Amino acid sequence: MEMFLQKLLAHKLVGESTFAIHSFQGKNDMLKKLPIRLRGYSNWMPENYRIVVVLDRDDDDCRVLKNQLETIATKSGLITRSRAGGHPWQVVNRIAIEELEAWYFGDWKAVYKAFPRVPLTIPNKARYRNPDSIQGGTWESFERVMKRCGYFKEGLRKVTAAQAIAIHIDPARSRSTSFKYFYNAIVEAIV
Repeated sequence: MEMFLQKLLAHKLVGESTFAIHSFQGKNDMLKKLPIRLRGYSNWMPENYRIVVVLDRDDDDCRVLKNQLETIATKSGLITRSRAGGHPWQVVNRIAIEELEAWYFGDWKAVYKAFPRVPLTIPNKARYRNPDSIQGGTWESFERVMKRCGYFKEGLRKVTAAQAIAIHIDPARSRSTSFKYFYNAIVEAIV
């Protein structure tokens, strides 16, 4: 996710907008350390800063996970977008459903531009039509497709894929609802 965001945001953000990405050692590490980090931000954060928290849903219940993130931010003294009621917010929580690789399936043309041997017809197949509801593990499905097309024969190199695909992502083209929510929050944060 970190490499994907680095490339995507560097490619899409224009003007004076800047960003920093703080990664964790997986979701459990993030959920453990996020309260302390957000409390620290709440003590000094300038009015024009925004925090976007993004993590994979994996097999978690989306509503429970989102509520957990909202509670962490609120207890840290920050105003979340969900609870701001249209007023200025400081934190927005976003969840990649099920995983980052669903966002790739959501903009398959970006995958094709990065890896031109993949068929453009993949999103037409029933199991891939709704990228946020791919069954059996999104990254595993992505890896299988890529291997069949002659890529990553030794196993999916997630960082390589993330960097190659991110620069081609077109948010307007994405069919992933979770990506759209994420990207719309980014746009709202920089306006």
